[in-house]
Amino acid sequence: MWRLPRAAVACEVCQSLVKHSSGIKGRLPLQKVHLVSRSIYHSRHPTLKLQRPHFRTSFQQFSSLTNLPLRKLKLSPVKYGYQPRRNFLPARLAARLLKLRYLILGSAVGGGYTAKKTFDQWKDMIPDLSDYKWIVPDIVWEIDEYIDLEKIKKALPNSEDLAKLAPDFDKIVESLSLLKDFFTTGSSGETTFRATDHGSESDKHYRKVSDKEKIDQLQEELLHTQKLTKIWKLKYQRILERLEKENKELRKLVLQKDDKGIHHRKLKKSLIDMYSEVLDVLSDYDASYNTQDHLPRVVVVGDQSAGKTSVLEMIAQARIFPRGSGEMMTRSPVKVTLSEGPHHVALFKDSSREFDLTKEEDLAALRHEIELRMRKNVKEGCTVSPETISLNVKGPGLQRMVLVDLPGVINTVTAGMAPDTKETIFSMSKAYMQNPNAIILCIQDGSVDAERSIVTDLVSQMDPHGRRTIFVLTKVDLAEKNVASPSRIQQIIEGKLFPMKALGYFAVVTGKGNSSESIEAIREYEEEFFQNSKLLKASMLKAHQVTTRNLSLAVSDCFWKMVRESVEQQADSFKATRFNLETEWKNNYPRLRELDRNELFEKAKNEILDEVISLSQVTPKHWEEILQQSLWERVSTHVIENIYLPAAQTMNSGTFNTTVDIKLKQWTDKQLPNKAVEVAWETLQEEFSRFMTEPKGKEHDDIFDKLKEAVKEESIKRHKWNDFAEDSLRVIQHNALEDRSISDKQQWDAAIYFMEEALQARLKDTETAIENMVGPDWKKRWLYWKNRTQEQCVHNETKNELEKMLKCNEEHPAYLASDEITTVRKNLESRGVEVDPSLIKDTWHQVYRRHFLKTALNHCNLCRRGFYYYQRHFVDSELECNDVVLFWRIQRMLAITANTLRQQLTNTEVRRLEKNVKEVLEDFAEDGEKKVKLLTGKRVQLAEDLKKVREIQEKLDAFIEALHQEK
Repeated sequence: MWRLPRAAVACEVCQSLVKHSSGIKGRLPLQKVHLVSRSIYHSRHPTLKLQRPHFRTSFQQFSSLTNLPLRKLKLSPVKYGYQPRRNFLPARLAARLLKLRYLILGSAVGGGYTAKKTFDQWKDMIPDLSDYKWIVPDIVWEIDEYIDLEKIKKALPNSEDLAKLAPDFDKIVESLSLLKDFFTTGSSGETTFRATDHGSESDKHYRKVSDKEKIDQLQEELLHTQKLTKIWKLKYQRILERLEKENKELRKLVLQKDDKGIHHRKLKKSLIDMYSEVLDVLSDYDASYNTQDHLPRVVVVGDQSAGKTSVLEMIAQARIFPRGSGEMMTRSPVKVTLSEGPHHVALFKDSSREFDLTKEEDLAALRHEIELRMRKNVKEGCTVSPETISLNVKGPGLQRMVLVDLPGVINTVTAGMAPDTKETIFSMSKAYMQNPNAIILCIQDGSVDAERSIVTDLVSQMDPHGRRTIFVLTKVDLAEKNVASPSRIQQIIEGKLFPMKALGYFAVVTGKGNSSESIEAIREYEEEFFQNSKLLKASMLKAHQVTTRNLSLAVSDCFWKMVRESVEQQADSFKATRFNLETEWKNNYPRLRELDRNELFEKAKNEILDEVISLSQVTPKHWEEILQQSLWERVSTHVIENIYLPAAQTMNSGTFNTTVDIKLKQWTDKQLPNKAVEVAWETLQEEFSRFMTEPKGKEHDDIFDKLKEAVKEESIKRHKWNDFAEDSLRVIQHNALEDRSISDKQQWDAAIYFMEEALQARLKDTETAIENMVGPDWKKRWLYWKNRTQEQCVHNETKNELEKMLKCNEEHPAYLASDEITTVRKNLESRGVEVDPSLIKDTWHQVYRRHFLKTALNHCNLCRRGFYYYQRHFVDSELECNDVVLFWRIQRMLAITANTLRQQLTNTEVRRLEKNVKEVLEDFAEDGEKKVKLLTGKRVQLAEDLKKVREIQEKLDAFIEALHQEK
């Protein structure tokens, strides 16, 4: 600390001596100046370069007081002149060394503490990444087990090999320098150039040579440079291809390991798969909103046989489409979704079968399946169909995008085509290209004249500014061979020959025209062609404009750019549509759930099955009552008209019973079992219809009425009664009719009651028929102002005459004799009534029938007390009640038949009908058109739209989120 004031004092003294001394002229000798002043003097001296001693060091480099201001000290008078000084150099050096030791030790301790404190702060700032270790796949930590990194490292070229591959830049610089000097004119008028040596600049010299030698030397250098460049390019391409192949194999290996379960976390769907699902849902959405046409996809259009399908196959790296020579093969749009995967496979949207695209058998099966689906979509009388076939293709190295292959544009409708085929293809192509976000991949055949193209005008109409169009010229190898002027191809590629503008222009080769060529062979042929093509050598085409590989990369980049620019806007439009639909539903159906068509069908299906099950809950008594009643209504006419009336007209009981037995036997053998089965089947239908159609109160939903009616009709149509039922029923009915023994009075009374009901019903029908024949009586004529017609008056006169005859002979037989007919006619003619014999017979039939039925009813009343005589077989009695026994036999046969049919219904037919209903419902569930036809209405359509819009919005939101995560 004591050195600082002393040095300051010495410095001021020295300066004062130099500047203000009047006794000394000039500058003082440097050796006589103070050490500190000498250092200041050195820094200000302009010319002298004096060095400081080794042991002197400025105090400002190690003193901590450097920044402190120096205090002004009062100087004692100084005696000018030479004064001797003592040399304390060793002591000063030792003192400074001791102080330097403390400074170094202090700095080391302080710096170490500061460094440790800073390191601890940084360590605390770093987050704990151990919790995020799961993000990195397990395959990364184990990659050295599956991949030989040392082998890859050895396969890569080292720096020396790369240096050999690089061109000799020194020679290139020398050649350029010579070329520059060649065109430089010297002062003497002769052309000179400089030969550059690689040594130092002092070794360079100039020499004069002739012009011919200069040109030869330049040509030789240029050829050598081109040769080296070509060799270097070929080697680089080989290395690049080898690295790409290894990279592809490594990616495939990683995907396979991940697919087999090494990486156990659930993999998310790829972006392209998510986007393809959105397009699939949109394709099923109602077209009235026109929203499905606003999401990007690559629309492939072109003239027929221009090579659209071949370009798609090159992009997909597999021959997946059906092929034909000149025949239209693409008959409906095919949506192809390309994505990356470990295996090269293809599968349809509505099928789980995977086609291995590395096997020719699966490729042939896939082409056949696509052709079958196209023909199935085409309706009768049409050539093309707008229905889309959705196909997913996965494989290593495929570019992710969605392409739609459309039928080729034609100019003329040929034989076998529908008349509207041309207009249908045009309208279909326009519908896809009108999408403002669709990328149009326009395919033009390079082997034909450009003036024959049809699709270019269509594309220029849809995209006049060419902002979303990519032009592809196919069959360039044939074009180069056939076209006389290669500049014409250049004009096509540059877009100068067409009015159509495009975002990019590409030239590709899709094979030699042989359909059996593999994709690898076509790709090798394409690359070989463009390497030797005059179009590239003459710079008519640029390197990035050729090969399907570059085309695929460009289309994929353009596709994803368009997706990122438009997908959020489409999501916003669907949010607005969803809000409008939800508001409409709340206003119209506030208390109903939003059930779409499938959910409504499931609800109706459950209701129908419950109603079918209700058939088994019907009581046996109810079944037998309705069966017995229905069967009697069906056979009563036959029993009365064909059995009872003919037998009752006989004169004795023996003939009556014989006639009844014969007619009952014939009836049982031929008609009765069949009639009984028909009645049972109709009864089952009626009960089933009653359960299906009767309203359920407030829970009844009329939206299911059409569906239930269709299910009922189809189930009844499919149901067939068991054929063996008639045979067993015939035996039972025959045995029942043969029994004549009435066991008790109750059965006797029941038979009489049954007979009276049947006769009264027939009598009522007969009275109605007579009334219609003769017209209204006097009471109705006076009360209702009705009159008889002339024919009714004739019938009335004939009836009165016949009734007089019956009063005279109440036991008259059923038929009139000819003389009786003549007598009646003459009696009527005498009163001025002209009648025909046939009219007399018709009137007699109704009059006698009424008379007979009234007589039979009176006989029933007499037979109520006849059970006692029946038990004694009517011995010693004039009363005969054989007709009561007949009706008892009929009644018992009806009861036994109803019981038998009821058992068959409940045990067999109801279950078979339930099975048929289930089959019908399953068939309807798989038939979308049937459900659309049977479940209709504003409510159904609104629920369908809501479901679709929500599904689309959810998928779009998930896709946008994944898109942002990838970005």
